[in-house]
Amino acid sequence: MQQFDLQLSNITLNHDVEYLNDILDGVLRQEGGEELLNTFKHFRNLSKALRDDETTNNFDLLNKEIKKLDSRLREKIIRAFSVNLQLYNIAEQNYRIRRRRYYQMQDDTVIQPRSLEEGVNQLFDNNISIEQVESALEKLSLELVITAHPTEATRRTMLRIHQKIAELLKQREYSYTRYDKKVIREKIETEITILWQTAEIREKKPSVMKEVSNGLYYFEKVLFDVLPLIHQDLEDLLEDKYNHRFHVPSFLRFGSWIGGDRDGNPFVTAETTMQTLREHRKLVLSKYIESITKLREKLSQSTKKVNVSGALVKSIADDQAELNYNGWHKEDEVYRVKLGLILRRLRLTSFEDEAGYRDSHALLDDLLLIQESLEMHHPKSNPIKLLRKVIRQVELFGFHLATLDIRNHSGEHENTIAEIFRLVGIAKDYKSLDEEEKISTLISVLEDPRPLISIYDEFSPEAQEMIETFRTIKVAKDKFGERAIEVYLVSMTTSVSDVLEVLVLAKEVGLYRVYPNGRVRSRIHVAPLLETIDDLKFGPTLIKRLFDIPLYRKHIEARGDLQEVMLGYSDGSKDGGNITANWELFKAQEEIHSIAAEYGVKLKYFHGRGGSLGRGGGPLYSSILSQPVITLGDGVKITEQGEVLSSRYLLSDIAYRSLEQATSVMLTSIGGIMQTDKQELMPTEEAYQALSYASDVAFKKYQDLVFGDPDFLTYFNQGTPLNELGELNIGSRPMKRKGSEKFEDLRAIPWVFAWTQARQLIPAWYATGTGLQAYLDKTNNIELYREMYAHWPFFQATVNNLQMALTKADLDIAEVYIEMIGDCEVAKRIFGQIKEEYDLTKKIVLEITQQEELMDHQPNIKESVRLRNPLVDPLNLIQVQLLNQLRLLDDEDQAYTQLLEEVLLTINGIAAGLRNTG
Repeated sequence: MQQFDLQLSNITLNHDVEYLNDILDGVLRQEGGEELLNTFKHFRNLSKALRDDETTNNFDLLNKEIKKLDSRLREKIIRAFSVNLQLYNIAEQNYRIRRRRYYQMQDDTVIQPRSLEEGVNQLFDNNISIEQVESALEKLSLELVITAHPTEATRRTMLRIHQKIAELLKQREYSYTRYDKKVIREKIETEITILWQTAEIREKKPSVMKEVSNGLYYFEKVLFDVLPLIHQDLEDLLEDKYNHRFHVPSFLRFGSWIGGDRDGNPFVTAETTMQTLREHRKLVLSKYIESITKLREKLSQSTKKVNVSGALVKSIADDQAELNYNGWHKEDEVYRVKLGLILRRLRLTSFEDEAGYRDSHALLDDLLLIQESLEMHHPKSNPIKLLRKVIRQVELFGFHLATLDIRNHSGEHENTIAEIFRLVGIAKDYKSLDEEEKISTLISVLEDPRPLISIYDEFSPEAQEMIETFRTIKVAKDKFGERAIEVYLVSMTTSVSDVLEVLVLAKEVGLYRVYPNGRVRSRIHVAPLLETIDDLKFGPTLIKRLFDIPLYRKHIEARGDLQEVMLGYSDGSKDGGNITANWELFKAQEEIHSIAAEYGVKLKYFHGRGGSLGRGGGPLYSSILSQPVITLGDGVKITEQGEVLSSRYLLSDIAYRSLEQATSVMLTSIGGIMQTDKQELMPTEEAYQALSYASDVAFKKYQDLVFGDPDFLTYFNQGTPLNELGELNIGSRPMKRKGSEKFEDLRAIPWVFAWTQARQLIPAWYATGTGLQAYLDKTNNIELYREMYAHWPFFQATVNNLQMALTKADLDIAEVYIEMIGDCEVAKRIFGQIKEEYDLTKKIVLEITQQEELMDHQPNIKESVRLRNPLVDPLNLIQVQLLNQLRLLDDEDQAYTQLLEEVLLTINGIAAGLRNTG
């Protein structure tokens, strides 16, 4: 194994990076002449030399050179570095694909870490029995939800070019002739030229339906094929290892918020949601037609050669009579006949013809009929994988493609309920009632089967839109199936009434009903979203109070005794700092899990993680490992946001790798729970106390700066490109709730995005060092931290994310940003605090991990950051120079528009280099 790892270490990125850089240099020469190329190479070489000089990280020389840069060349230099970073990302992804392939080329003694194969081997080696594996498979549930949160700075047009270059780079490895290599190089040069000649900045914000289209792109090009493959490979690997045929349930699904998330986004309406669902259905039906057409080409068996089932023959006759269509021109090729009839029904379904399929279960029944017949004459030991794949696709995607979650702010529900109650005479001023009065009023309304409103009632536009949203949910479930919309998420849930208000609105449209005998019928999950530190602390009390309400308990029973709870990572970190947010999230999960177990309720946690480290980001498998182990069997649901979509799901091989890592980790964790003889050593009571103490100290340190220092917001607003981010047009949703200028109404995405651009990444690490050091000062017990890091996945993930954040942060570059702050004393004072805390956090992280340098445990990532830095540094320095000039101009000034565009180009380039936006 060590020898193989050594071989892998020699498979570096350098070959692909140098190859692409050479082509880029040629494109730059063609597009801007020797002046552009030589200037770009000068800055690139100087930046690299400064980084390679270990005696100093002084960027004064580079900064002086950049300030002398001719404004004629400046935009092209920005774009050159940006494209260079984009190409580096492509090369790095190709390296990951090559690395996986090298593992697969070895014998079965060399297994890639966190692969499906390693996961299955761990189960077997740990003596997990067949029965225990089957039980673990039943508990296995991972749902990934794509969101429209504006964190993808790269246009989809450019992502498609990236995808094409990646495919060509992969093909290059299999080109053996000089001619093949020449053709591939020419094609890559063409794509890079097109990339250079394509506008990077969106001229206007995307519409919601454009965002829907962008999200569906990943389903169409990657996920529709990769998800079935994960299931199929897991089944095959388990069978090979255990010599037993397992049925792996459809545990891995994707959902979406795009077109359903209306929290703070006035452009998401009831009509938008319905249009989104139509687009989902249109795509999935077209993909089925494509898949089944391929299957028909394959299944050419003839009744002259094989015997088929009588049930299949009868179904064909019934279909032919009903559809008045033969299905296929050769009657003996019965599978082709049946598949032709299936295709006819699918096309009729897309036109909403009554002769089409009533639902996806009917399509699945037809496919299973073919499978059962094939088993009469085809070897069961080698089933037709294409048929298995199509069956799995239907199980996974139904006729809805991806379950659409609906989300809105609790205050919006309260406003609507107040208006309804005032109109019908239930409460003149519902909002002024105390919490107990609200709960009592809401329960009495829920217990009364009579509706409160009619189609003739007139409400304010806001209330009417809310009512139409709930009507749309009911129509969607009736039309597209129950799985089309399953969950209604309540942002900023701070009370029991926030949840009950949603049930009242659901009742008014027929989604919730109490019958005279007391039985409850409910067709929608209501999930509280716990976001701030206070909300997380109150979460267990909230859940217990809800479960103590008999009527709500009946609602839960009607939903299969399942309660979904969403946990927000972004606002918690913004509110209380990284370590406190993570610790409160961990504790809330454990406490809520215990409460649910007492009431016999199953839980599904929905983790609202962002792509960046300051918003709960990190590798997907690490996100899973950081949860309390006992909760993994409940099922895991995680948001996949912004740039995470392109970095994980643009290429099939990368998507497979990310999903197999998550699957392997979940399966082995659930399997490990079943080993009663192997109790977890961590977290011990001492570990709990250590982290609680560290969290309390860190929380005070964080709030003293962010909320206690009167000059902090000045530092943040002036010392980062916060105000310019809103011009980037990367999402339909406004940057702030209701256009408010209050800090608490600033969304977590621009909060994190701005700090990342300024290379400080404060939300991901600030105050953690002080917290950890405080407990160490109190006990002098560094060994406890080291035990926690070695044996507690949550603490290990937290510390490793800290390492990543500290590595991506660069306070030498960050110090340049403080020259934009008007008050020099404020700038120096606050930056000094940040620098002091950075050094302390780095010191204690290295003590805990016993490493010489950050990220020594992941040398590939460490090397990646090292190679990227010389390409990102010039962009940061140019950005500061541009922001200083821009902020002196009036936005009516002619030069303002050009400078702003250049600033936005630097933002895009830095985002590409750090692989993070919000």
